[in-house]
Amino acid sequence: MHRLWLAFGALFGLAAVALSAWAAHGLPQRIGAARMAAVQNALTMQGWHALALLATGLLAEGRGGLADAAGAAFVLGVLVFCGAVYAGAFGVAGVGRFAPYGGATLMLGWALLLLAAIRR
Repeated sequence: MHRLWLAFGALFGLAAVALSAWAAHGLPQRIGAARMAAVQNALTMQGWHALALLATGLLAEGRGGLADAAGAAFVLGVLVFCGAVYAGAFGVAGVGRFAPYGGATLMLGWALLLLAAIRR
């Protein structure tokens, strides 16, 4: 499964760079400052967790277990947290309430990655 985490890391990184370019050049005139700050926060979290997935993929190679669980938590956390923040910034009502669950899942991913590294 380590290649899956590497692929998700690369995909999330690619998307973060593309969305950052769009956010810098095409988005500010479409949404207000508060929503723009939310988008920037989601982009930052997505970028950091793209890197975390790359590290997870390297750690998980031939090992699985806790590292694979960390990878799954990172993917789910990015999708839920960043997805909720992006959707909320674009006016989709009611999705913001899911962001804390995504954030907690991201923290779980870090804890699992820590355990996987310690047990290595």
